[in-house]
Amino acid sequence: MSQNMQTVLKKNVSEEKRHEAIDELIRSRDTTNLAVLVRMNLRGEFCHHALRGLVDCNATDELDDISTDSSVEPLLRKRAKQSV
Repeated sequence: MSQNMQTVLKKNVSEEKRHEAIDELIRSRDTTNLAVLVRMNLRGEFCHHALRGLVDCNATDELDDISTDSSVEPLLRKRAKQSV
């Protein structure tokens, strides 16, 4: 697991640092970990940030998978479907 992924998952890390770690995942085009974050049902803001990152990375396969994954929050599924 990457350092950035670990940072996002740690609850004792500031929100700012967690968002910075998601930004780094986006910059490095780590679409696998971004998709995992969306599916983990973390606090909404982190899931939405990761989803926006997938859109920015044009990760159509991951977005398509998320759009049909019933374990993902309905609003996130809808946004993923709209982005494919």
